[in-house]
Amino acid sequence: MKEMEEKIAELREKKLNFSDSSRQKEVETQHKVGKLTARERIDKLIDPGTFTETEMFVKHRCTSFGMDKKEVPAEGVVTGYGKINGREVMVFSEDYTALAGTFGEYHGSKITKSIQMAMNMRVPVIGLNDSGGARLQEGIDASHAYSKLFSAQIKASGVVPQIALLMGPCLGGQAYHPIMMDFLFMVRGTSHMAIAGPAFVKTITGEEIGLEELGGADVHARLSGGADLVAENDDQCLKRTKELLSFLPSNNNEKSPYLSTNDAPDRMDESLQTIAPTNSAIPFNMYEVIKRVVDDGYFFEIKSDYAKNIITCFARFGGHTVGIIANQSMVLAGGIDINAADKATRFIRFCDIFNIPLIQFQDSPAYWIGTKQEWGGILRHGAKMLFAFIEATVPKITIIVRKAYAGAYIGMCNKDSGADLVYSWANGEIALVGPETAASVIFAKEIRNAENPGEVRKQRIKEYADRFVTPYLAAERGYIDGVIEPRETRLYLIRALELTKNKIDVRPHKKYANITM
Repeated sequence: MKEMEEKIAELREKKLNFSDSSRQKEVETQHKVGKLTARERIDKLIDPGTFTETEMFVKHRCTSFGMDKKEVPAEGVVTGYGKINGREVMVFSEDYTALAGTFGEYHGSKITKSIQMAMNMRVPVIGLNDSGGARLQEGIDASHAYSKLFSAQIKASGVVPQIALLMGPCLGGQAYHPIMMDFLFMVRGTSHMAIAGPAFVKTITGEEIGLEELGGADVHARLSGGADLVAENDDQCLKRTKELLSFLPSNNNEKSPYLSTNDAPDRMDESLQTIAPTNSAIPFNMYEVIKRVVDDGYFFEIKSDYAKNIITCFARFGGHTVGIIANQSMVLAGGIDINAADKATRFIRFCDIFNIPLIQFQDSPAYWIGTKQEWGGILRHGAKMLFAFIEATVPKITIIVRKAYAGAYIGMCNKDSGADLVYSWANGEIALVGPETAASVIFAKEIRNAENPGEVRKQRIKEYADRFVTPYLAAERGYIDGVIEPRETRLYLIRALELTKNKIDVRPHKKYANITM
C-alpha cells in the first residue's frame, strides 16, 4: 500500500510540474504581452470538467546543443479531447511558456495524432497556435514532423471541421499548418503569421519591414485573405470559436445542429419592399437584407474584411444552418473580382463538403474587368466559382435581389449552373448585359450617325431595358421559378429548404474535377 501511495505521489508531482502554478515566472511573462497560457485557453474553450489530456509525458529525444538537459513540459503542446456545448472535440494548444512552444519531432507528433484521432472519431479539431517556430536543434527530424502533420491535415480535410486559432507567432514552414485548416482566427496585436520573419526577409530581399506590417492580423484579414476573423483578445477569440462551431456538423456524414427559434417561418418584413433602390446604379447595403430574413437577424460572417464586394456567412432558417453568399453593391458595385471569386469558392466548397445548404442573394453587374483583373487571371479565378457551384450537391437556392447580368448571373448560381430553385424580386434585372452596354454595341452606328446622338442613345437604352431587363422574360422561359415580393423572401427560402432537405444528387464516378487553381 505504501509503495502505491508513493507511485501516486510521484504521478501527482509530475503533473504539478507541468501545470501553470509551477511555472509562475513564465506565466506572468505570457500575461504581460496580453496572452493566456495554453492550459488557460483550453479551460476557457472546453466545457468545465470535460477535458481529458493525452500524451502529457511525451518527451523529445534530442541531445544536440544542450537539449539533453532541457525539460520541455508536455513537449510544448497540450493535447486532448473534451466537449464544447456538449459536443465532442479534439484540441491541441501550443505552450509558449515551454521552450517558446517550438515545433520539434514529438511536438509535431502529438498534434498529428490529435488530427488523426479527430478524423477517426469523426469530431472537429481545434488548434491553438502559439509557437516560436521550428526547433532548430532537432534538424531534419523537425522537418519530417511538419510533413507528417501536413499529410494528416490534408487527409482529414473534408472529413471533419478544422479550426485554427492563431494566438501568438507562427512563422516559417509552420505557417502552412494554420492556413490549411478550414478556418483561421487571429488575435489583433499578438498573432503574426508569415512564411519568413522580418530578419529573413531583409537578408534575402533587402526589404525592411516590421512583423506587424508583414504578417499581423489585419494584414491577413484585409490583404492576404488568410484570416477568417480577427479577435481583439484571447477571450473573444475563444468565444467566437464556440459560436462558429455551433453552426457546423461534427463531420461530413452529419448535418449541422438544430437550434430552436421563435422566429416565425412566414414572417414578412415590409421594409424589404423598398430596401433596394429601383435605380440599380444606386448601391444599398445587402447586410440589411440578410438581417431581415434570417432567424432572429443573426449571422456569423467569414472574411468580413476581405473582398468586401461579396459577403460569406453562416445563418439559420427555421433553426437549420445555411451558408450565404451575397453580392454587396456598396463595394465595386457588387462586381465579382479575383479575390471575391476565391473567397466565395472556398466557402461554397466547405458548405458542400459539410452538408450545409447554400443561399445566394444576387445583385451583381458582372465579373470585374480591366487590365489589373485580366492580367491577374480573372478568368481562371472566376471559373473557380463555376466549378464550386456546379459540383456542389447540397441544396442551392438563389434570390435575385436586383442585378443579374453577364457572367455574374451564371457565376452566382442560376438554374443551369446548379441552383435547385431561383426566385427574383419584382425589381430584378436579368439580362445578358446591361442596357447601356447593349445599346452601345447594337445601335452603335445609328447613335454615331444621329443628329442628336445623346437622345437616340437614351431611347435605345430604354427600348432594350423594356424588352430584356426584366424578371418576366426569364420567368417565361422557365429560367427562374417565380417572381416574388421582397417581403416574401424568408417564407420562400424556408419553403425551398424544406423541399430540398432530402435532396439526392448522383454524379458520375471520378476522383475530382481539375479546378482552375
